[in-house]
Amino acid sequence: MISSSEPIVYQGQFGPFTIDDRDRQGVLIYRSALMVSAVCVALTTTVALAMPPSAVQAWLMAGLYGIFSVALGVSLFTIHIYLEILHRALQAFWLVGCIAAIGVALGDPAPFSETVVQQPWTILGIGFTFAALTGIYFKEAFCFNRLETKFLTVIVPTLLLGHLLGLLPIGVAQGLAIAWSGLFLIFAGRKAVQAIPDDIGDKSVFEYLHRQKAEAQ
Repeated sequence: MISSSEPIVYQGQFGPFTIDDRDRQGVLIYRSALMVSAVCVALTTTVALAMPPSAVQAWLMAGLYGIFSVALGVSLFTIHIYLEILHRALQAFWLVGCIAAIGVALGDPAPFSETVVQQPWTILGIGFTFAALTGIYFKEAFCFNRLETKFLTVIVPTLLLGHLLGLLPIGVAQGLAIAWSGLFLIFAGRKAVQAIPDDIGDKSVFEYLHRQKAEAQ
């Protein structure tokens, strides 16, 4: 539970602003959701590579994908991004990807993971979810210059496009999946110990942009 404390006043680009407990709680939710997403990716990779194909494996992977999708959605609704249109676009990508995943799961009697592997065209739908995730990686790389997110911004699209186009040998695909899992865990772990105000940013910029939008209407 977050303890109550007096709001801290900062000087922003467009004037003073405060960071209060609600802001801090939002950051903790964002980071917790990222950690859940990272753990799900790591566990899915482990299950896919270490377990022989079976009904249990299929159910585990489908369940982990569902948890990953929900956690990613939470992170996208609590992340701070100055450009509202970009923020809404990432949320829209996530929603399209979720709808596509539900369609794939309900439209094919085969297990979800098997369908995605055997039918690469499904990436055209569920890939939107990972485009939203890549958007988070790109934002973090741009804002905080994190080395692992720079790699992740390249690895995820490469893995998905490689599967879609059938260009990646199985060994390369497995290596990229392992790299994705490890770097995502590193990213989420580093976020957990980062100063909370960093993820809130300059709230005066948000307030300025909202005023500009209100005046334009």
